[in-house]
Amino acid sequence: MVDVSTPTRRTGRTRTRTWAVVLAACVGQFLVVLDVSVVNVALPSMRTDLGLSTAGLQWVLNAYSIAFAGFMLLGGRAADLYGRKLMFLVGLGLFTAASLAGGLAQEGWQLLAARAAQGLGAAVLAPATLTLLTAAVPEGPARARAIGTWMAVGAGGGAAGGLIGGVLTDALSWRWVLLINVPVGVLVLAGAALYLAEGRTGERSRIDFPGALLVTAGLASVAYGIVQTEESGWTASATLLPLLGGVALLALFVLVESRTAKPLMPLRVLGARAVASANVAMFLIGSATFSMWYFMTVYAQNVLGYSAMEAGLALMPTSVAIVIGSKCAPRLMARVGAKNLALVGTVVAAAGFGWQSTMTAGGAYLTSICLPGVLMMAGTGLAATPLASLAISGASPGEAGLVSGLVNTSRTMGGALGLAVLSTVAAARTDGGTGPADLTAGYALAFRTSGSVLLGGLLLMIFWLPRHRSSVER
Repeated sequence: MVDVSTPTRRTGRTRTRTWAVVLAACVGQFLVVLDVSVVNVALPSMRTDLGLSTAGLQWVLNAYSIAFAGFMLLGGRAADLYGRKLMFLVGLGLFTAASLAGGLAQEGWQLLAARAAQGLGAAVLAPATLTLLTAAVPEGPARARAIGTWMAVGAGGGAAGGLIGGVLTDALSWRWVLLINVPVGVLVLAGAALYLAEGRTGERSRIDFPGALLVTAGLASVAYGIVQTEESGWTASATLLPLLGGVALLALFVLVESRTAKPLMPLRVLGARAVASANVAMFLIGSATFSMWYFMTVYAQNVLGYSAMEAGLALMPTSVAIVIGSKCAPRLMARVGAKNLALVGTVVAAAGFGWQSTMTAGGAYLTSICLPGVLMMAGTGLAATPLASLAISGASPGEAGLVSGLVNTSRTMGGALGLAVLSTVAAARTDGGTGPADLTAGYALAFRTSGSVLLGGLLLMIFWLPRHRSSVER
């Protein structure tokens, strides 16, 4: 079956459409990642305006992340079966409408419902962005550059969240951290409807609903259990029951998929060495690096006395570093190979985390935030792009959307688990102390732990990642 989204004749119209695809995919990914972090600095204003409790405030973040992680595989498979363009439009439309509803919310429950709907839209949108991009750009250096751009824009969204949220909250209102998505979403929807070509690589068929229900409930349950650790701890029943229940549901999902004629996730996908190893590596890198933004922000504000705006500005060099790392990755991949670049990037990131763990309560900006942060994020950008490329290269055309969803799920779930674990590690080291020295000791231990996770991931990648040479090298 010919994929109409990837014409073989490279006409001017085709090149225009390719750039339209890359632009739409990158903007969609930017919005998805941005909304993971952009609300952080607006939480106090939300609490005051809507009368949210402490637990309710936490759920402004959790409602999004749980829906996002829980529905990602389903969203990726839907893109394969029903069309990438259709799922892109559906996901972005839901995300945009939910952003509008959240920005206009008058009650706390309305905001939480809107955030959950945003997460659902993001789960449909995120896999479609990557499959649209990989379908429009043939494998080789061009695709590597496109994926590098996609990774850089997504990373930039996460990095810029604190600054954008601070500017909008201070200059306008907390509502604009959500409402800003509306005009951007409408413009991208209009452009996508006009310029994107539909394409799907699998036969249109019914989704494996038992599998979809099990994996969605399992991932959502695990994500819920993870976020409960911050409030209840790891040994509380409120944490253990959803965690164990989620693991049981995922085990049942594997059993069902092994016996279903047309499964949601064919288990042979994980049998591909490139897919399995790259996803595990992405999970570990996500678990170590996602929390960096949180701990750097609270260190700058709670210990060094920065305002929210100053903290956002202080992290701008690290934001630029991850974008540059992601953009340089495709060119370096052509020279040294995807595996070698992933290893180098992980070493650079681990060095940055080690340096950051030497932070002190009276640290200078250059040596306690800027330079180690640049190393951490430049290394992350260098490592993530080849890992995504390796994962996609191991998928058949009809399963690209599924693997894209799996890559995003691995990174998201890794980040959620890592933040929960590292927050517990930091709190245990602080042992109730609230002074600058106590807080710094807790944050430093979290960075040392992250560095250790990256070194463990490095060993895994050395022995498990396949060597994948770009078409330039073949």
